Amino acid sequence: MAEKTTYTKSELKEFQKIILSKIKSAEDDLTILRASCANDSDNGTEDTSPTFKAFEEGSSTLSKEENNKLAERQAKFILSLKNALIRIENNSYGVCRITGKLISKERLMLVPHATLSIEAKKLQP
Repeated sequence: MAEKTTYTKSELKEFQKIILSKIKSAEDDLTILRASCANDSDNGTEDTSPTFKAFEEGSSTLSKEENNKLAERQAKFILSLKNALIRIENNSYGVCRITGKLISKERLMLVPHATLSIEAKKLQP
């Protein structure tokens, strides 16, 4: 029996449902992250000592920077998921871009935007 080179339409539909669900969840998370980055509300430290306020502002800046990084990462994740949907549409989803073999279904269930098989991942430096 020949080795399978693509997933069936029903398998692709299953992956599509998983990806759409992950996109929805990721977009919700991104909305929250972006809102927290844009939140410039004061925490009511105007009546505390100037030293404490400086620490408070430093902490707030650091937190916003971390949230910005998380938001960038989340946006990149969403883009990767949307690219996976495109691969489903053109029937190239689940094919390793290095080996040309099918990526295992188990791997795609966990990492639906994967473009490399475990075999190819192990070959990377």
